[in-house]
Amino acid sequence: MTDASARFEHPLLQRYASAEMSALFSPRSRHGTWRTLWIVLAEAQRELGLPITAAQIEALRAVQDRFDWQRLAELEKELRHDVMAHVHHFGELAPEARPILHLGATSCYVTDNGDLMLYRRALGLVERRLRRVLRALAGLARRGRDLPCLGFTHYQPAQPVTVGKRACLWAQDFLLDLEEVRRLVDWLPCRGVKGTTGTQASFLALFDGDHDKVRRLEERVCAAIGFERAIPVSGQTYTRKIDWTIHQALSGIAQSAAKLGSDLRLLSHDGEVEEPSESRQIGSSAMAYKKNPMRCERICSLSRWVLAAADASAQTAAAQWLERTLDDSAVKRIALPESFLAVDAILTLAENVVSGLVLFPRVIERNLRAQLPFLATEEILMAGVRAGGDRQDLHERIRQHARAATARIKEHGEENPLLAALAADPAFAAIRAELPSLTDPARFIGRAPQQVDEFLREHLEPALGADEGEGEAPELRV
Repeated sequence: MTDASARFEHPLLQRYASAEMSALFSPRSRHGTWRTLWIVLAEAQRELGLPITAAQIEALRAVQDRFDWQRLAELEKELRHDVMAHVHHFGELAPEARPILHLGATSCYVTDNGDLMLYRRALGLVERRLRRVLRALAGLARRGRDLPCLGFTHYQPAQPVTVGKRACLWAQDFLLDLEEVRRLVDWLPCRGVKGTTGTQASFLALFDGDHDKVRRLEERVCAAIGFERAIPVSGQTYTRKIDWTIHQALSGIAQSAAKLGSDLRLLSHDGEVEEPSESRQIGSSAMAYKKNPMRCERICSLSRWVLAAADASAQTAAAQWLERTLDDSAVKRIALPESFLAVDAILTLAENVVSGLVLFPRVIERNLRAQLPFLATEEILMAGVRAGGDRQDLHERIRQHARAATARIKEHGEENPLLAALAADPAFAAIRAELPSLTDPARFIGRAPQQVDEFLREHLEPALGADEGEGEAPELRV
């Protein structure tokens, strides 16, 4: 027996993705869709008059969930064709149905339709994960609704915002992703029943030239597998632009998550937040004091992989020749399933981090107050003018004091001395008593608290609705 520890084990399966998403793309799940497709095709053909018996269909149903994986491996090694290996194996399990199995179909009838069935189910699972992340972000937005914090543009200190407002920025990106996933689920067509080059010639021959029956056959198969429509025209395969469209949605989620993870890593560096951690969690094998933002780093790492993998679907769609070419097959087995697994892990991590995020209000306030004297200079200038000062003279004095304060901070590590310098300047004597109130953080956050309320009430909550049974969060394994 081969030692399992001597083989490569996929990290997405072993470390990151949930058991639910992993099972969805398992061989049993994928090949189970093929058997469903063969059965519904035979049922629709029988209903439309082909000589297929109810007993033959029941024979297929009786062994639908029975797989001999060793026998399948033997058949594929012999036939060098995975679909035909499964046709033969299914026929061996139900010999009375063997003559009518895969009747008129090409391999892409099961591979393409089956993949789209799995992708639609996977998108449904991604939607559930997104809803959980958005509920966690809504909770964070409410916690920090009116908690002022230093804003950043170009990662340089800028006008204050609030923790809740920043959470809404992250939530808005994920909300756009949720809307796109829902659009895809509603829009997604199946391949349908199209034949070898998409002309439906084999089915037209089976029904003795009856075009109406061929159309009805496709409609019945689509309905049986839960799709409202099939793609209007195809070659042997559905257009691979559909895969690219799905991959774009997964890439969008990865983009949103990477920004969230990166922002939290920056704020963690500043000591304002800390991702959740266990009591015995180790941050470094050497530096025992460390608590690293490893979950956010993993979000960013997995997101980078999804962004790169999405290019494979674009390249595949661009490289298809005429009615089909097989250079899509190997990459299709990897790029989209693994991207779904990665996005599943990313969203599980994101929910865990946001739900357990630790805020440090005193550090947040300290970092803000260190910069507030600079950020308040316009307010101070206007107050001085209202008290009778000359605007240009006051502006120049503020500029000189600010430059001197910056130098003392950077060169000597002092606390911000700007307010003290302004208070000691006779030009600002008339407003000296006002200076503390002019640097109250609440003066600088604008409508941020109200924006939080409005975003949650008017946009996020209507999109989420009531708790739709997202269930418990998946286990975070490492």
